[in-house]
Amino acid sequence: MTEPATSLAPRRRRALYRATHRGTHENDLMIGGFVASRIATMDEATLAALEALLELPDPDLADWISGRRPVPAEHDGPLLRAMRDSCGG
Repeated sequence: MTEPATSLAPRRRRALYRATHRGTHENDLMIGGFVASRIATMDEATLAALEALLELPDPDLADWISGRRPVPAEHDGPLLRAMRDSCGG
């Protein structure tokens, strides 16, 4: 069971909001679903990686996570790979 967003620290609430309000329904589901189930237990390094990932353009993230395009080396890290794996990309 995921922790309610209201019980999360402000930094985690912001990241969760940004992950679930991407501007495209596809990314809201792929990124938001992944983040919602893990945000409460992310360590500081993973949280920082998430914040950096959320700065990237939605079309790129959707293509990389879904497997439509390969992830460029500069963005290929454990967090993005885990998102891709959880979405079947």
